[in-house]
Amino acid sequence: MSAPTPPRSEFVGGLYAVAPLALGSIPFGLIYGVLAVKAGLSPELAIAVSAIVFAGSAQFMITQLVTAGTPGLLIVVSVMTINLRHALYSADLARKLAHLSPAWKSILAYLLTDEAYAATLARFADPAPAPHRHWHLLGAGLGLWLVWQASSVAGVLLGGRIPAGWSLEFAGTLTFIAIVVPLLRDRAILVAMATAGLVAVAAHAFPYKLAVIAAAAAGIAAGLALDPRGVR
Repeated sequence: MSAPTPPRSEFVGGLYAVAPLALGSIPFGLIYGVLAVKAGLSPELAIAVSAIVFAGSAQFMITQLVTAGTPGLLIVVSVMTINLRHALYSADLARKLAHLSPAWKSILAYLLTDEAYAATLARFADPAPAPHRHWHLLGAGLGLWLVWQASSVAGVLLGGRIPAGWSLEFAGTLTFIAIVVPLLRDRAILVAMATAGLVAVAAHAFPYKLAVIAAAAAGIAAGLALDPRGVR
């Protein structure tokens, strides 16, 4: 039996795995910074939101709701709702990280994002013993965090000086496509993806971004209907 991969190698592996997705998130972070300033957030507050929330879709929602004059409590509830998808990632990783200390779990929970989860999915699916693979998730999460914070700060500093013709907002869509496509491996996943996409479009007019939650629930239900083993 080969020796377990050491923590440093796992960490570097996580950095390499998330690098393409992190690069794709740069325009997304720039746009957030620009929109946050235009929404009336001070540069300090815009940067603090990026560091504390660390969730692109939620941060964009915050800027939209602030612009609309939405009450603070409703903003908090809306952000919690749109981030419920992270509970799915946590449920998948919980047993694999159960042996870690509360400090480790807290750090990894904070760094867990769509991109970090996608970058480490294959590593955690490997059945071979790997006592240090949580370092892989740390590398992926921290690598993305550094790139996201740097691009957000750059967007805040640039303000409205980025030409609208650059259409940087489309980079966010491309990033999520890059996350999803490698995961389309069987019929159940394809049906889940198609179902979620159709529901997201049909429910686009739902208030408070509830279309995201409806699409996730429909996609999960469709996938489990075709592959009941997923319940395990």
